[in-house]
Amino acid sequence: MLLRPFLFPALCVLALTSACDGDNSVRISSTRTENNDAKGVLKVVEALQCPRTMGSLTRKGSAQNGGKVCTYVGPKGAEVSLHLVALDGATPAEALKSFEDRLSGSLPAAVAELRASAEAEKARGAADAARAAADTAAVAADAAAGSADQAAARADRAAASADRASVRAPGVRIEANGDDAVVRLPGMHIETKGDQASVRIGGLHINANDSDGSTRVTSASSASGGRGDSVSVNALNNAAEIRTSAGGEATRASWILTDNRDQESGWGLVGYEARGPVGGPLVVATVRSKDTNRNRAFEDARDLVTLNVGE
Repeated sequence: MLLRPFLFPALCVLALTSACDGDNSVRISSTRTENNDAKGVLKVVEALQCPRTMGSLTRKGSAQNGGKVCTYVGPKGAEVSLHLVALDGATPAEALKSFEDRLSGSLPAAVAELRASAEAEKARGAADAARAAADTAAVAADAAAGSADQAAARADRAAASADRASVRAPGVRIEANGDDAVVRLPGMHIETKGDQASVRIGGLHINANDSDGSTRVTSASSASGGRGDSVSVNALNNAAEIRTSAGGEATRASWILTDNRDQESGWGLVGYEARGPVGGPLVVATVRSKDTNRNRAFEDARDLVTLNVGE
């Protein structure tokens, strides 16, 4: 009962494997290190290192803007640009937002759909919270009015229903009623209600909605200083947006936007990989690619960043 069809994409993301069917699936892998120092100290860069080739990438011309910009071409016409970005008083998030805005222009339909879906999810959450508050108030009112006998009768009728099941034990609660279910185990909470499903395992949260085909995944870990690693995925039937950031004061971030449909721009994937020490400058590799699967250009762009600033 719990593994309804709309849970399948959510569990595919959770498994982080290629088991999800279809050539258009988004495949994600990540490695998390609790101690940011274990990744090494990021270097302060004054000029970019731009080798002639890096994996599948080939440099176009020489470095530009005083060694602060290099451009590469990759498989199937992929475009990769390497940038050295001084913060000049701006925050890393502000500096990266400008890259995100420019890259998003290549996939306007994906941006519009993902933003609309996110707003709809917020509205549904607010409505659910309002209904929950109303239910709580109604229960309190019934209790004050002395309707305990009526509530007990309703509970008896519900328990007698063939579609209802209840299991309770120390640390365990399982409730099922038709298509709706709640499972609570130590460190785990799974809830399905109509077309919606919510899975929480430690710091990993998955929310899926079958009505619009959306899946949202957020993952956060604790780290010293109160800032931990995080991963978020916002996926629809045709588009997906993935963000990652590492804990600590240094900048280690990535962002990917994909759209499986044919685009006027010709691109199917855009994104960036960014790293830099506290205070900058940042080394940012931007990617535009026609290929949304097994994207070698993005991997090689990441290697260019590593070559310049470190892991």
